[in-house]
Amino acid sequence: MARIEGVDLDGRKPVWIALTYIYGIGQTTAKKIVEEAQVDGSLRLSQLTDHEVARIREIITAKYRVEGELRKEVAMNIKRLIDLGTYRGLRHRRGLPVRGQRSHTNARTRKGPRKPVAGKKR
Repeated sequence: MARIEGVDLDGRKPVWIALTYIYGIGQTTAKKIVEEAQVDGSLRLSQLTDHEVARIREIITAKYRVEGELRKEVAMNIKRLIDLGTYRGLRHRRGLPVRGQRSHTNARTRKGPRKPVAGKKR
């Protein structure tokens, strides 16, 4: 089990798949990192030498913004929109979809479970 950027990666997974467990690294980026580090991406993470893991770690720290730093940047961007009072900021504040999706029906992921409305009495 290798530890990169504060994340314990599963040693049973192929290297490029294990790298996707790091916040901010997707499949395309993971393949680029493996290629740049000159490591066989199909090898399991546990099969890599310490030198190869160190090379991958160096590439990630030098070229990519990941984990805490990236989460902080995203949070600051959202906070800036909210503070400016932009439409997108208001949608973030209210917990509604931000990118123009329909919210009259659907949008349950953002809005949470339905809140029951009391029925009419006759």
